[in-house]
Parts: sequence; C-alpha cells; structure tokens
Amino acid sequence: MNPPTPRPQPIGRLAEATGLKVPTIRYYEQIGLLPSPPRSQGNRRLYPDSAIARLRFIRHARELGFEIESIRQLLDMADHPDQSCADADSIARRHLADIQSKIARLTALGEEVSQMIAGCRQSSVRQCRVIQVLADHGQCLGEHLAGSVKINEK
Repeated sequence: MNPPTPRPQPIGRLAEATGLKVPTIRYYEQIGLLPSPPRSQGNRRLYPDSAIARLRFIRHARELGFEIESIRQLLDMADHPDQSCADADSIARRHLADIQSKIARLTALGEEVSQMIAGCRQSSVRQCRVIQVLADHGQCLGEHLAGSVKINEK
C-alpha cells in the first residue's frame, strides 16, 4: 500500500502546526524566508508539507536569537546539504560572541543598579541613593550604555 499523497495546507493549518501566527507566516513569505506557495482557485495560499519544517527551523532560530539575515543564510545552507558547514559554524560562533557580549554588559548594569539599591536608606526622596545616582552619572561605578544592549524582539 502506498503512503497517502501529502495535501497542500492552508495557512491556518501551518500556523497550528508551527505555533506561529498567520501574519508572521505571511511576513516570512514577504521577506523571502518562506517561498510563496501556489494558490487555490479561491486565491488561498496552499503550502506544501515542507513549509512546516522550514517554519519550525525559522521559529527555532528566532527563539535562539538569530537575526533574520543569519537565518536567511542558514536556510540557504540547509537547502544545499552537500556543501561545507563552515559558514554555518561561523554564523553560530558570531552569534555566540554577541550573546556573551550582551551578557557581560547586562551583568555590569545589574551590578550598577544593585549598588544604587544597596546605598538607598529608604528615608526620603531627597536622600534617595537611586535618585541621586540617576541624577549624577559621575556617581556610577563605571561607564554603561544600556541602549547598546538590544534584546531580540519577536
């Protein structure tokens, strides 16, 4: 007996199968991470089964914090399995270095805020160490740019 022939799936089924929202799937299609599927006579998108695996790959990469362009490159490599994985390794190593840098900056910020809190006697705002340090950067332990720590938005 032959296995059943896979049937193209509408976008709603893809969303259910991958845990992604329909607008997110459309966005990934719009930016070229997901190939545009054929459409039904009623103009509905009908995706092949392979779209589920591709969307799960994208979702997992996003959960790990990879940027869209890195995901695009990784998908291209995944589409060509016989080539060397040196580029994939390089992308992952750069991403790890970025993560470690963010952790170091966040750790320094945490130490700075902890010092502010430790110095606060909780009397009046006039004597509040938190307010004093925020008003005078010279009272900080060191230099910090919280804005340079970007947390990935999904």
